[in-house]
Amino acid sequence: MSTPVSPVADSTALARGLKTRHLTMMGLGSAIGAGLFLGTGVGIAAAGPAVLIAYVIAGFITVCFMQMLAEMVAARPSSGTFSTYAEQAFGRWAGFAIGWLYWFMMIMIMAVEITGASAIVGQWFGISPWIPALVAIAFFTVINFAAVKNFGEFEFWFALIKVLVIVAFLGIGVALWLGLLPSGGFVGLSNVSEVGFMPHGWAGVATALLAVAFAFGGIELVTVAAAESEDPEAGVHSAIRSIIWRISIFYIGSVLLIVLLLPFNEIGGADSAADSPFTAVLELANIPGAVGIMEAVIVVALLSACNTQIYGSSRFLQNLAVRGDAPQAFGVTDSRGVPMRAVVVSVFFGFVAVALQYWNPPGLLPFLLNAVGGCLIVLWIAVALSFVRLHPKLVENGEITDVRMWAPSVLPWIMVVLAGGVIALMLADANGRFQMLAVAVVVAVVSIAGVLWTSFAGKKATQ
Repeated sequence: MSTPVSPVADSTALARGLKTRHLTMMGLGSAIGAGLFLGTGVGIAAAGPAVLIAYVIAGFITVCFMQMLAEMVAARPSSGTFSTYAEQAFGRWAGFAIGWLYWFMMIMIMAVEITGASAIVGQWFGISPWIPALVAIAFFTVINFAAVKNFGEFEFWFALIKVLVIVAFLGIGVALWLGLLPSGGFVGLSNVSEVGFMPHGWAGVATALLAVAFAFGGIELVTVAAAESEDPEAGVHSAIRSIIWRISIFYIGSVLLIVLLLPFNEIGGADSAADSPFTAVLELANIPGAVGIMEAVIVVALLSACNTQIYGSSRFLQNLAVRGDAPQAFGVTDSRGVPMRAVVVSVFFGFVAVALQYWNPPGLLPFLLNAVGGCLIVLWIAVALSFVRLHPKLVENGEITDVRMWAPSVLPWIMVVLAGGVIALMLADANGRFQMLAVAVVVAVVSIAGVLWTSFAGKKATQ
């Protein structure tokens, strides 16, 4: 017998229909994308086997980030998540700025994902990419119009495909390494000893850290969805814990096997499925149609992530509207608790972003996409500083649940220092400097807009 969905209390309330397994798979689905299948080789080429150090550092930052969020979400569930907590910690302007920054990031990511997927599908059928892009977005719009329980069920099975592919890849990789497949004997550490653990020194690890720092981005979506879960405290705690160890195994396990199985000089960045190190491993196993398989996996990965971005951006917009930081009309939900208008707005701007990619005006698109690359660092720091301000209040008010951050007076500051280190590395790199410039401009714009909007809203309220 299924658990009944909580009734919708008013015209702006979201329904609580998501189970823990939905939250878990939505977080995994958003984090496992083309960055893993196409971008893994960039970090390996920069650092060699020592890329594992970069993944551990980035993973540590992500774990702290998620655990701080988990404590705050369990105590004060909100689909606005870190935007809501920034407002509670630093004032309404901060909530406005962080909320719209994250919404912008999700819209741009949605556009990148649907553009990448439609390009591959367009090649398959010999049609213009805008056709599959239009079909996919229209389909996902309908899915997001469904009650949240049905949406969660769809995304669970959609994201599960990617998880099963990675599990299969890990199994094939281990069998290859042990020499259990007919393609060769026991590989051992021969490919690692040939170049050494750290062929490019710590400078290579630092360069790799830039490549992998954002690999874990997307996991935070689980805290957005937690507000629509049947039991936010238990759901977010269980989902985050599950996501963290699964992502660690999937990412670090995949990278480790690629490093062990492929010669170092054959690993690099990939512009297509044919160049992916995952494809190279499948070809080692003599699996026919390896390129086609990886193309299909990448399309599914991109489409699944796109679907979750539509969901997340619509919930963020709805929360901003309820809090008075967006037009109130977007805060309205229907009788099932679905913010239909917010979904339409997110989809519309997703189309605008896709159109920008096809139009590609000089300088604008690279600028916006580079801004997306650094937004996650801003979120890391915003969450850490919000936690530092809110944690004592949660303790004082007796709001702390069983979900708690470890060493709350120490680890948040360590995370801020590590995030600052990532910024320093980016400033030392030409491409990184352009990213940080783009982020600084976008953050400045939304912060100034936040100050002006909240000032205007405050004056209007006193009239």
